Parts: sequence; C-alpha cells; structure tokens
Amino acid sequence: MVNNPINRRIHERFQLTPGYTGMALRRHPDETTFDLEGHVYDISEGGICFELDMPIQPGETVSLRIDLPMTGRDHGPGRAIFVTGNVVWCDLEEPGASRMAMVITRFDRAGDRERLIQSLTTGHHLRVA
Repeated sequence: MVNNPINRRIHERFQLTPGYTGMALRRHPDETTFDLEGHVYDISEGGICFELDMPIQPGETVSLRIDLPMTGRDHGPGRAIFVTGNVVWCDLEEPGASRMAMVITRFDRAGDRERLIQSLTTGHHLRVA
C-alpha cells in the first residue's frame, strides 16, 4: 500500500457485515476469560474496529477472539482467530454500544495471521477507504 498523507494505515481494511462477525474480549492483565461480547465492523492485518456494550479506555491492552465469517474456504482449526493489542480510540458520543478500535500487536496462535489474510482476500469483503 502506498503511503498516503490522508490515510496513514499500512494495511488494507475490509468491511465486515455488522452484527454477523462476532467477537469476544478479555482485558489484561487481570481477566483470564473472554467475557465481553461484541461485533467487528472492519478489520485489517494491523487493526480492528469493533463495538461492545461496555467502553474500554484507550491505551488498555486487550485480547480478542474473532469469529471469522464463513466464506466457503477451510479456515483451519475452527473459524476463530485470536489477537492481542491496544485500544487506540473509543467513541462515547452515540447512545448504546461503544464503538472503538485497537491496533493489533500480535497474533496469539500459529497460523492466525495467515488465516485472517486468507479470509479477507477471498473477494467476499469490501475494501474500506
């Protein structure tokens, strides 16, 4: 991807159908279970925009289990991928669920990065500007 002064992203983002790509979150360092559930809006190899009923403060480290949508391809062991990263913003302006974004700092299991890229490049998802 070419460096664009308007778009500072390194990786292409892909829009996912809101409400159909479930995810669960666990907070660090205290939480050991994925107990907060929400939905992914868009995703790239480097970050995720998602919503939860409970806002997470920017700077907080979290792990996500993302249930990849079915695209007709085999995605390996289950459809979920696991990532860890830091929340970079949280929108509290709208009533209801909070939309936020995180930067991915690591893929937690071997093959998760490759499975995400494979899922995103099937042609089933729209690229986001």
